[in-house]
Amino acid sequence: MSTSYERYTDRFEQYADRHPRIVDVAVVLALMGCAALGSNLTLPGADPPDQDRTAMVLMGVSCLALLKYRTHPRTAVVVTAVCTVIVIALGYLLTPLLLGPVMAALYWLATLSDRGTTRTFGFASMVALTIASAVSDSMDSLSLVLRTVGPFFWLLLPLAAGTMTRLRRAYLASVQARAEHAEHTREEEARLRVTEERMRIARELHDVVAHHLALANAQAGTAAHLALTNPQQTKSILTDLTGTTSSALRELKATLGVLRRCDDDASASLEPSPGLARLPELVSACASAGLTVTVTTAGEPRPLSPGVDLTAFRIVQEALTNVTKHAAADSAHVRLAYSGSRLLITVSNDGPDTAEAAEAAEAAEAKPRRGFGLMGMRERAHTIGGELRAGPRPEGGFEVTTALPLQPSAPDAATAAAAAAAADVPAGGEES
Repeated sequence: MSTSYERYTDRFEQYADRHPRIVDVAVVLALMGCAALGSNLTLPGADPPDQDRTAMVLMGVSCLALLKYRTHPRTAVVVTAVCTVIVIALGYLLTPLLLGPVMAALYWLATLSDRGTTRTFGFASMVALTIASAVSDSMDSLSLVLRTVGPFFWLLLPLAAGTMTRLRRAYLASVQARAEHAEHTREEEARLRVTEERMRIARELHDVVAHHLALANAQAGTAAHLALTNPQQTKSILTDLTGTTSSALRELKATLGVLRRCDDDASASLEPSPGLARLPELVSACASAGLTVTVTTAGEPRPLSPGVDLTAFRIVQEALTNVTKHAAADSAHVRLAYSGSRLLITVSNDGPDTAEAAEAAEAAEAKPRRGFGLMGMRERAHTIGGELRAGPRPEGGFEVTTALPLQPSAPDAATAAAAAAAADVPAGGEES
């Protein structure tokens, strides 16, 4: 039953929204009928006043004023209240039917106006009608309490109903606004997550492809250079080249496998993420490309979380890749220092002296940078709450220094802003 009632109510509200003028005219006509019927009511034994034409004109004016309640609700209240007070002063009995236009005007005032306006006009109307009822000759047979309390509560009813309607509409509007905001927030969060995931995948693919291709290119160049003079070493380098390309294919397959991974058992045999445990393999690969790498460790090594371990390895890998591709050096040094709750990583290489480095920096400054190596290293470090700096050394060469927490943490806003501002890389830097 309630479902049918709600369905009819919804249909009426939809029709009222589409045709408001028709609904208003129908309500006004109904109120005119109520007022005409109320003007004919008298107390038992009392004679009706002989002012039918005047009363009908006044009540008609009050009902017609209701047609402007949407744009002028206060004017509608004033007109209906004044007309009703005059009708009561003429000797007509104050009944709910006679109060119909005023009650409708007060309801719409409470619905469409703010709380202060509703209180002011509502209280003034209630006082005027209550006084008119108290001094009216048509209810001399009734006590003063009945003549005042009755109209007061009848006029209080539409004010309360209109206030509840206004609050309900405000509540529904706020609920809808919150729902729209939540939907917008979910869309923004989804876009942000997609962007972050795309950047993470781009960094991973860049590190895998750029590193192994740079090593393969260096190994192939070295093998071509030694092909005639040292066939045995050339064969060893070509063997290492095969291992480099195989490793590249394995890591690329593992990275793409994560993207294609589903919940079935076939995806459970993916290769684990690389970490600092694979540094000897990385050093050996660089050695076959003609770059001698030394690794030193300071402090007592401590276990790293998988995210920090992967980040540390990728930063060292990318730094050595840049040395292999860009630096005029045949050696590099990697230093791992465990200090407190942080891991300090320094990757440096020998190069030209400071004056030559400055000239090279000026020459490189005129060229647009298109690499993503240093950018990716910074992003990786900042993602887990670390810091990274890269630039030429005073004594020559280039150095990459990063400080990573042993356990990952989200960087605060100030650190992220400083990291973004520090993204200006010295021109002497290598970038893949």
